Amino acid sequence: MHFNRFDICMAYYLFGADYHTGQWSKEYAYTSRTLNLGFCPSPMLRYESLSENGKEIYDNLVANIPANKR
Repeated sequence: MHFNRFDICMAYYLFGADYHTGQWSKEYAYTSRTLNLGFCPSPMLRYESLSENGKEIYDNLVANIPANKR
């Protein structure tokens, strides 16, 4: 995994959209923060469209959420 702002924004946005549990959840805040940074996601953003680095970032985020939230 390497530092790439675009990969990070895409992975965090997608993770927040996929795993949030409501407007006040920590995961939902990820989507808001990336938008506040000026990130404008494509409506076609999917896991499959992430780069290998983006997929690795996303997978690490998923691996770190508690099992009862999945």
